[in-house]
Amino acid sequence: MTRVLELDGITKRFGSTLANDDVSLHLDRGEVVALLGENGAGKTTLMSILFGHYTADAGEVRVDGQALPSGRSRAAIQAGVGMVHQHFALAANLTVLENIMTGTEPLWRLRSDRASARRRLTALAERFGLPVDPDARVSDLSVGERQRVEILKALYNEARILILDEPTAVLTTQQAEGLFATLREMAAKGLSIIFISHKLNEVMSASDRVVVLRGGRVVAERATRDVTKGDLAELMVGRAVVRPKPSPLRPGAVLLEASDLHLSGKGGAPLQGLNFHLRASETLGIIGVSGNGQTTLAGVVSGLYPPESGTLRVRGDPLRRHDVAHAIAAGIGRIPEDRHAEGVLGDMATWENVVLERLWSPEFSRRGIVRRKAAREATARLLTDYDVRGARVDSRVGLLSGGNMQKLILGRVLEATPSILVAAQPSRGLDEGAIADVHRRLIEVRARGAGILLISEDLDEVMALSDRICAIVGGRLSPAIPVAHADARRLGLMMAGDWGAATDIADNAARQETSDAL
Repeated sequence: MTRVLELDGITKRFGSTLANDDVSLHLDRGEVVALLGENGAGKTTLMSILFGHYTADAGEVRVDGQALPSGRSRAAIQAGVGMVHQHFALAANLTVLENIMTGTEPLWRLRSDRASARRRLTALAERFGLPVDPDARVSDLSVGERQRVEILKALYNEARILILDEPTAVLTTQQAEGLFATLREMAAKGLSIIFISHKLNEVMSASDRVVVLRGGRVVAERATRDVTKGDLAELMVGRAVVRPKPSPLRPGAVLLEASDLHLSGKGGAPLQGLNFHLRASETLGIIGVSGNGQTTLAGVVSGLYPPESGTLRVRGDPLRRHDVAHAIAAGIGRIPEDRHAEGVLGDMATWENVVLERLWSPEFSRRGIVRRKAAREATARLLTDYDVRGARVDSRVGLLSGGNMQKLILGRVLEATPSILVAAQPSRGLDEGAIADVHRRLIEVRARGAGILLISEDLDEVMALSDRICAIVGGRLSPAIPVAHADARRLGLMMAGDWGAATDIADNAARQETSDAL
């Protein structure tokens, strides 16, 4: 086969942290290679060196046998390398079409050919099953919709070598399958692909070869046909991984109740008369295609957005004020969907982010003065207890990998012991070992009597953790069905807006619950 890409002896340090340690790998024309590893293993750093975002301390990148200038993204693009970033590299104040076109036309062209670009973008969106509104402003898009724009931008640039960093993290299973089916077709025509993923199902189905990093070094390289999902999980973390399963619990009193909630869209569809309740020791799963109101729902319950009409009750009492401070005071904790935009302040220290939502607590402040020693000690414990790698108490939190940032946010909210937890995409971008740990901790939260509102596009996660499941479509919620009646086909119908069977199941479950209570 024709070799199109070689990374030879790549080494990269960030201060005392060795992110990549003498890493070498190659890619052949028409080949699909999956790059695996735990959060913080050095995968994104390695791909950023390939794309010119970082300069390697040692080693060389070669495309078609020619060395690429280090640290120059334009040179990588001109050599036919395209990259879909895990963390979005879009201009929020521009439209989708403007983002797609940026950098694709000569500066001396007097007039931009927007009509041609629009036709080409529309054709790509239809072909790949990634619908977007070309005129939508990126700041108004949900996380999932922004990821679609990232993928389309890379495809628009006609890359011969495509790097995808968690490309399906915010896509549904069906969308991911469609994307990889198309990418396989393109690989058959000569496109070469490296993709980073923690979703072992798609790794097994989409890749020809797997390269595993651990601690910044290549620890394994296998033909995909020669390994199992269990093999890959063990290679990634160095031990066998088993996801925990929750035990049946009898739900307690209603902790959270929404009645006829309406709100214009905030990063997605508006809420249109939502009604649901959440009990103690219960997990209510919310599924749906990205952009159908999940972001708005999580924001309303977390206190970010006040509803325009309707009522949100906590333990029977209406929430007095709809802001984050009052939501936290009412016992509502949140794992936000977008960890960078809403979860942390990247330029602040790790310890500052850890205590940010608990500064009112006597543990961390006294008479308006922050107790820094207590905050630093609590942060040090959290970093150990939640296995947050690459972080120091006083280092900038923005330097963390996405997965370790997610662990930090999880630890921050769980250490506050909320009675109601809004968990939006809690395991997005995490490796298999970290997912198992997140699930274990969510199961523990439910077992101690808290209620969890689990918003996730991962059907396996929702079915594994939930007691009841709703689908959100166009800002409306389906009836909630018991998880015992949930399977991939039924949930798929619910996500498509077919709620007939779900209504019958929910009605029967409600009658049974009433009968049991009597």
